[in-house]
Amino acid sequence: MNNATDYPLLVFVLSFFGMSLSVLIGASFLRRRRRLEDDMREDFGVIQAATLTLLGLIIGFTFSMAMNRYDQRKNYEAAEANAIGTEYVRADLLPAADAARVRELLKNYLDQRVLFYTATNEQQIPQINDRTAQLQTELWSVVLATASAQPTPTVALVVAGMNDVLNSQGYTQAAWWNRIPIAAWVLMAVIAAFCNVLIGYGSRNVKAERLMLLILPLVVTMAFFLIADIDSPRNGVIRVHPHNLISLVESLHTH
Repeated sequence: MNNATDYPLLVFVLSFFGMSLSVLIGASFLRRRRRLEDDMREDFGVIQAATLTLLGLIIGFTFSMAMNRYDQRKNYEAAEANAIGTEYVRADLLPAADAARVRELLKNYLDQRVLFYTATNEQQIPQINDRTAQLQTELWSVVLATASAQPTPTVALVVAGMNDVLNSQGYTQAAWWNRIPIAAWVLMAVIAAFCNVLIGYGSRNVKAERLMLLILPLVVTMAFFLIADIDSPRNGVIRVHPHNLISLVESLHTH
């Protein structure tokens, strides 16, 4: 089920609105209830600096989590291409009829894997997954029938290669489901909101510093947008492009 973090632009809009509102609450509502006296500013500055430092650390850790997941998706895309290409070559070890059938199925399977990476319409994904599962079943049935009829070491090599093809797709799907937890987003948003409240509350002249008060909300919003964009495998601007799979498609068509 999709959530707001699947849509980086929505994260940007909601974050900027929430952070700006937090600054406004600190600058207007809290200052009216109790103005910050000069003798309290030193202690207030320590609290403000500590809170901002904590926010920076959490944003840094969350960005690192998003980058690790992005790198993982890239690595599994390359692993899928290697597994499919290796199995296509190993099909020569099968009888001629079975080898031709496996190659044809692998080409169709490869097309579905490319579609999985490039599809932008969420409604297409279930169809792609269903077709992928159907092709996996057909591929496994062909090599299993050959292995049952001819249980030789060479056929076993083909079976092992097919197992790698099927496993690589499972690893890829797991990597796409491995997202930054919602609890981490909530914690980061709450700390960011408190930081903006403190920035607004600590301002001396709200009217003169009105534009400056928007700097932190904008910076935090841009950080949230970047994290959501990298963490979103399908809806972000920064996405894993299936270079290796597309290169394999071109190579097989040439072959």
